[in-house]
Amino acid sequence: MIEAIRLTKRYGEKTAVDDVTFTVHPGRVTGFLGPNGSGKSTTMRMIAGLDYPTSGSVTLNGKPFAEHRDPLRQAGILLDAKAVHTGRSAYHHLLALAATHGIPTSRVREVITLTGLDSVARKRVGGFSLGMGQRLGIAAALLGDPSTVILDEPVNGLDPEGVLWVRHLLRHLANEGRTVLLSSHLMSEMAMTADHIIVLGRGRIIADAPVGDVVAMASTATVRVRTPQPDALVNALRGPDVTVTQTADANVLQVAGLDAPAIGEIAARSGVIVHELSTVTASLEEAYMSLTQDDIEYRTSTPSGATQETRS
Repeated sequence: MIEAIRLTKRYGEKTAVDDVTFTVHPGRVTGFLGPNGSGKSTTMRMIAGLDYPTSGSVTLNGKPFAEHRDPLRQAGILLDAKAVHTGRSAYHHLLALAATHGIPTSRVREVITLTGLDSVARKRVGGFSLGMGQRLGIAAALLGDPSTVILDEPVNGLDPEGVLWVRHLLRHLANEGRTVLLSSHLMSEMAMTADHIIVLGRGRIIADAPVGDVVAMASTATVRVRTPQPDALVNALRGPDVTVTQTADANVLQVAGLDAPAIGEIAARSGVIVHELSTVTASLEEAYMSLTQDDIEYRTSTPSGATQETRS
């Protein structure tokens, strides 16, 4: 378990993380999101013991990470896949890490096979592609069979097969009861992988809830209705809290203020034929954009002069 209590980090006059409190529980994948400058990377570095809080605390399995005598067995952490001696082979990189904890050579071979590195294990890391480097970083994170796994952008550079493999791996780790913290800018992948989401903006918690709740809090569900009698249905649905919007397709309506069962019952009572009735909710990406729209620190301009938001 990871627990942050009133965690704060300042660099001079700059407050990167501002009085943040959250818990990452075992048995589920927790997504960690935030725009550039949100304090996400700083928070992850404090969890890993690479930066120290100005105030507050963050513990991993009950202690600051630096106080654990067996850190590789407590947490597998991938923050920078390039932080490897490029002259070593993948095998010898993992073997050197294993030696620090008395981890047997058999475990080195296990994680090499698990991460699909068998064919390149004896090659120098300096010649690895971005995707192979990511796989090696994940192998290193899993080397100590840790109870907690923290991965920052683990699918960066991976092909579709690799992305699917990481997704299944994270779900497997969570199902084993491990604590899994995942940072990624790929909202579609996060939506398929994470159970819970923590969103930071300008150093503060914006959201800390299950994925479905995060989407719900940032959007209003509408119902898409296809009918050959749109005018009749509009008249039947009229009410003080109901909004009906006609789309480019004259036979398709977007209805807010009523759920799909209620619309279906009203249509049936009114004798209106309905060909489609489906609830439309925002995607996680849309919810994320809505939640963080006021917390973007860095912006760029497109060639046309319009403002473009830069996010991570």
